[in-house]
Amino acid sequence: MQLDLENFLPYRLHRIAGTLSKQARDVYRRKHRLTVPEWRVLATIGQFGKITASGIGAHSDMHKTKVSRAVAALEERRWLVRETNEADRREEFLTLTRQGRRAYEEIVPDLTGFEDRLKKELGAAASGQLLSALARLEAVLLDRGGK
Repeated sequence: MQLDLENFLPYRLHRIAGTLSKQARDVYRRKHRLTVPEWRVLATIGQFGKITASGIGAHSDMHKTKVSRAVAALEERRWLVRETNEADRREEFLTLTRQGRRAYEEIVPDLTGFEDRLKKELGAAASGQLLSALARLEAVLLDRGGK
């Protein structure tokens, strides 16, 4: 028995995800020279407003070391600030500074434009079907505990 990788769903999704990530990276790297982890941290804080590093790791499925390095790099740029959680002083909340929010708001339209172009290429019906299938696949995998 032999595995046909080109038709093996996990392999195909992995390849597509990698290609999408590289093309999206080109969009946010162009203006702000961000790494993938830095963008994921910036985007997660941009979406939630105030979140912990562990919350970012859980949301973005990034290892805590990558999150920590990205947070340090964004803090060095003065794009985020840390605030000690008074209920648990071992934990810090992260929020974007004005500069960080401005960078986030500059990148988002470019990325949504990238997504819009992909959806247009697929067509409305196929795009809707793909999004529905991905939602269903996520639900199936999450029901199995990610296994």
